[in-house]
Formats: sequence, structure tokens, C-alpha cells
Amino acid sequence: MASSPSPSPSDPEATTPRGKGWLPHGFQLEPHAHSEGQLVYAAAGALATTTERGTWVAPFNRVTWTPPGFDHSHRIYGSTDVRLFAIPAELTGDLVAHPSVFAVTPLLREALLALTDRREVRPGAYERLLAVVIDELTETPEQSLHLPEPRDDRLRAVTDLLHADPGRTATLTELGRTAGASERTLSRLFHTELGMSFHRWRTTLRIHHALAHLTNGMSVTDTATECGWSNPSSFIDAFTTVVGQTPGRYQADLAAFRH
Repeated sequence: MASSPSPSPSDPEATTPRGKGWLPHGFQLEPHAHSEGQLVYAAAGALATTTERGTWVAPFNRVTWTPPGFDHSHRIYGSTDVRLFAIPAELTGDLVAHPSVFAVTPLLREALLALTDRREVRPGAYERLLAVVIDELTETPEQSLHLPEPRDDRLRAVTDLLHADPGRTATLTELGRTAGASERTLSRLFHTELGMSFHRWRTTLRIHHALAHLTNGMSVTDTATECGWSNPSSFIDAFTTVVGQTPGRYQADLAAFRH
């Protein structure tokens, strides 16, 4: 199998089995679908993948998975080293049947990098590496960075306000006045439609924006303020719970991978 060309801003998702390339902050791909499954990995930087099931943000320690046939779009945060992998439909049976994000183990990271960095020096080497990748992805998907989106108009009115200003400190009661719904109704909708509390949804939204700011080099303190936390300590606690490492460690690891 020949090495795939690197994606470019003019054609970042060419129909090749593998690809890589640096994409600039703010670069977006409009909704589209593939007949094959697709893995997208930000080896350095971060990206968001949005489908009908919501949005997943994937920094360098996560990889996004989109099964065949799902409409999806991407947005890049910070200058990002993007790696693309097409998974033939016949090999997707052991993977989850809906869009997901997975934690990237050291073994999975090295396999993903090798698939896009190395020439195939022995026949079948790529297929064997791909089998390793699929084996690693049979673990349970990571849900902490998933931000589901509502269908109910009242709930969407609230989430739209928060998307526009993640740092907004309004209570659910105050947001409900704008949406024309009571706090009790909105709280119920968050649980029944999105499967999480209002607090958890807003925290996840803020973490998405925090990842983008940290990837762009904003300080931890400024990121905390920008995203609505009252102090850096509470931001660090929330970020560590969701992402699995402190904001400072995230930035240090990101700098090392970029280097």
C-alpha cells in the first residue's frame, strides 16, 4: 500500500486510507459523510468533531471515531497536526456503532503515528498496525468530553445562550426566563434528553472552550476567567476530572509533542 498524501487545507479529507498535515486554528470542514469509518487524531493541537449526537473535543490524548455513514464536521483549535485514518467498513464490526472519542494509550499513539509517518517496508505491515489500532479501540469509549445537543426548542434556547458565552454565570432559573421555561422543566429536560445535569453540561461546554484556549497558549488563570470559573483552583479541579490531567500538564505535554 502506497503512502497517503498529506491533507491540505484545500483537500484535508481526500479519499485515501491515511493522511497527515498541519491545519491552522479555526479551520473547519462542513458536514459530510464517508462510506468507510474514520479516525481523526490530533497528534498536537485539538479538534472538535460534531455529529447529530453532539460534539466531541479531542486533544492529543484522545482520538475521534466516526462510523460509516454518519454526517460529521470538524473544527481545528490551535495549529494542529491532524492524522486521518479510513477504516474499511468490513473491519468496523468490533467498534462501537456510533460516533465516539477514545483515550489514546501510549501504544495506540505510536501505532497511529507509525501508520502516517513510516513507509511500509514489509508487505502487510500497515494491516498489522491497523489491527493493533482496532484492538486498542475495542475498549469503552470516553464519554467525559461528549457534549450532547438538545432537540427541544426550550432547551436549545438555553444551550444556544451558553454556546454564545460559555463564561456566562446565569442560573438555570435566569436562563429559563429567556427560554420561557421553568427551572424544574429545564432540569428535567437536561436529564431526560441529554442524560446529564445542567451543571455537568455547562462544565463540559466550558472544558471544550478551555481546551481551545489552552491549545492556543492562553494561561491557566486567563482561561479560567474566560470560561466562567471564579478562581483557577476550581477550574483546575474540573479540568482534571474531565480530561484526566491538570491544565498545566496538558500544556506541557502539548508543547513536548509539538516539539
